[in-house]
This record gives sequence, C-alpha cells and structure tokens, in this order.
Amino acid sequence: MKSIKDKTEKLQKVLANLGHGSRREVEGLIQAGKISVNGQLAKLGDRIDVQTQPKIRINGHLISTRMKEQDICRVLIYYKPEGEICSRHDPEGRATVFTNLPRLKNARWINIGRLDINTSGLLLFTTDGELANRLMHPRNEIEREYAVRVFGQVNDEQINQLRKGVQLEDGPAAFKSIQSQGGENANQWFNVVITEGRNREVRRMWDAVGVKVSRLMRIRYGNIILPKRLPRGGWTELNINDVNYLREKVGLAAEEKSFLTPEQRKNKYKRIKAKRPIKS
Repeated sequence: MKSIKDKTEKLQKVLANLGHGSRREVEGLIQAGKISVNGQLAKLGDRIDVQTQPKIRINGHLISTRMKEQDICRVLIYYKPEGEICSRHDPEGRATVFTNLPRLKNARWINIGRLDINTSGLLLFTTDGELANRLMHPRNEIEREYAVRVFGQVNDEQINQLRKGVQLEDGPAAFKSIQSQGGENANQWFNVVITEGRNREVRRMWDAVGVKVSRLMRIRYGNIILPKRLPRGGWTELNINDVNYLREKVGLAAEEKSFLTPEQRKNKYKRIKAKRPIKS
C-alpha cells in the first residue's frame, strides 16, 4: 500500500488517465518493451510521480505528462459495421474502428470494450482512460443490450436455460433478460441483456444451448442507445449530461465543461458524421 505521503501512481494508470489507452492496453505496451521512464525500460508494477516531470517515452516518442484534470472528458458513439476490428492496426490490413473517428491533438480515442469482427452496433470511445477502465470492469455491471438473429426454432426450455445460466469455459453466464422480437421463416430475433463484457459472450451462450447466431448487433450501453439516424461507420458525440451519466455510474466526478458548442448541443444529428457510405 502507498503511504500517506506517497504521491506516486502506477504507470499504467497515469498513462491511461492521460489518454494513451486503457490500463490493459498500456500494460501490453509495457510488456512489449515499448515504454521507458527516464531512459529506463518500464516494468509492470512501476510507479511514478508526475509532479517530478518524468521523461516518459512510448515507442521512442516523448509524451506530455500534463494532468488529465485539465482536459475535457469526451465520449463518442460509433456505429460499428460488420467487418471492422477493434484494434488500432491490423497486420492483415483489415479495416479498424479507429479509421472513421475524428482526429485528436495530444490525446487519442480509447474504445470502451470491444465488438468482434462479425458484430455490429454501438461502440463507445472516450479520451479518458480512467473512465474507460472503470466502465469495462465487471464489478460495475453496466447493462449491454443486443439484438440477436438466430437460425432455427428456439423452445421454452432453451430460453429458460439462458435465463437461469449456462456454463462457459470461463465460468457461468446468464442473460439478465431475454425477449422474443418475432421473425420470419427460420430466422428469429431476440433482444438480450448482459452485464459483463466477456469475449464473444452472447454468441457463446447461444452456442451452449445448441442455437447458432446469424447476426448480432449491440443497441444499448447503460442508458446510451444507438441513434436510429446514425449511419454505419458514423459517429456522434455525447453531450455533457450523457457523459456525466457514465461518469456517475462508475464513481467519477462530474464534468463541468463540454467540448460541444451550444449549437451542437441543440442538434446532435448535425454532429453525425461518416467517412464513407457503407452499403448493406
């Protein structure tokens, strides 16, 4: 534990707060030997005091250690299309979710959780690493709602099993709610809610009861809903009330300023942008 006079913080927490990724992403950079402090390669567990102005380099580039409190917390909704991955760079050259986002100076967008390449829908990005880290932590139990299309008939026994819980390789899992939305022929639609963000969790739960998912879309995160007018590959920025809703959910202080102008706050759909149209 830190002593009362100890002003140091874990390196990954400091860098996350400064907008250089989530804590998990920063830990990966440390393990890969891509971060140095005062000329020495960083190690997991290292602590720093930003007041001493340490020279921190990421991939050889010196970064600013200004305190995050001086910046405005920004959050975007992005409508992720199928076929994009949630990584900044891909050796295979596949499209990434970062391509269409607005450019930033002295900061970068951090994705709050992930959607797999075949899943579309609502994905949140923020400039605040601590907000991203807390929202992704399972203890906060943020609801995620998905629209799911499955192939074939689903019986009451399977539905009850999904409500009660199924056993996955990384532990038991259950839908907080599951509601039929109808369908045509062999395709049936359901809305399901989970409160964790495990890898491919929704697909694996349906697989556990012998049902194949043919389409999956996230439509809600907490009380943030995917806007109907937002095109695939498009983004829109949350206003200060929505940002502070997310901050309150995870015990962070409210923001007093917004990046948006008064005119932008009046009409959020003027802020909806897409780099290119994406066809169905």
